[in-house]
Amino acid sequence: MKIIKLNNTITTPKVHLDAENNIFEIIGASIPENANHFYDPILDWFEEYCKNPNGKTVINLNYKYFNTSSSKLILDLLLILKKMHDGGNEILVRWHYEESDEDMKESGEDYQDIIKIPFDFIEFQDED
Repeated sequence: MKIIKLNNTITTPKVHLDAENNIFEIIGASIPENANHFYDPILDWFEEYCKNPNGKTVINLNYKYFNTSSSKLILDLLLILKKMHDGGNEILVRWHYEESDEDMKESGEDYQDIIKIPFDFIEFQDED
């Protein structure tokens, strides 16, 4: 599978998807003007990956902030992971959030309640 490696911008997160090396991460703010345009290649990549996933998939989601249109597409991504999980594949979502960002923690908890796949919540120190 091809590797997706995107640097973050002011409005989009860093994305690194590399199935061969077990790297699945999205890091940063997600407030693109056209969220579908940004996330569609990512969702397509995961749909393809879903056909022949690794034995265990651990995805690191570390959003600083995301807008409403991004939240729907994050849910779409998690639904693809749920499909893999329901098919017997080992899936773990590592949801990272700053210690003072209760809203981001609650967003992850809400996704976990909806999707019903394993989540680890990883709190980290606020950046100075």
